[in-house]
Amino acid sequence: MRDHPTATVRTRVRVPLRFGDGYTVDADLVTFHGLVDGAEHLAVVLGDPGPEPLVRLHSECLTGDVLGSARCDCGPQLREAVERIADRGGVLLYLRQEGRGIGLYNKLDAYALQDEGLDTYAANAALGLPEDDRDYTAAAQMLQALGIDTLDLLSNNPDKAEQLRDLGVTVARRVPTGVFTTAHNVRYLRAKVLQTRHTLPLPDLADRTGLTDLTAG
Repeated sequence: MRDHPTATVRTRVRVPLRFGDGYTVDADLVTFHGLVDGAEHLAVVLGDPGPEPLVRLHSECLTGDVLGSARCDCGPQLREAVERIADRGGVLLYLRQEGRGIGLYNKLDAYALQDEGLDTYAANAALGLPEDDRDYTAAAQMLQALGIDTLDLLSNNPDKAEQLRDLGVTVARRVPTGVFTTAHNVRYLRAKVLQTRHTLPLPDLADRTGLTDLTAG
């Protein structure tokens, strides 16, 4: 188990959230002192978290979360997560890790390479960057500061659960998100399944996109 320094709550403020489809919910937004990477990560506390809350680690995606880009599934995942967590009670950690940790400009450079035929991971490698540069130590610190040591994790990504467990957080279950396919993001979703073992429901994905080799490799 990896050790990490203790973080503390800096500010907690109630904010009404309003989404473009009309969904509304009130949330507590929590900031922190002492996060190891010095980034301004944010906890969104929704509903009444119990002893085993539903938690999502959501990496910032300006293009998807804010601009509604159809090249990824980040915006729909964020919207889904807020409602599911609010219904059950839990926390969404909004982590400032644009482009799986490589930053906005590099992510857009990678998009340009994807337009030439590379998948999302190969594009990062072609730029001399890690396929996934995210570290969830700050997330573990945030959970500890909120008094959460056991949770159900809303994620299709096994690496998130593995890192949290290695950091001393008990992940009781990993709960999959929905699948949000568009004509523009299917290659991206396919790469996540094949390269990093994301648990997307493959038959459904294949039916929607006409891909028949999603289980290869």
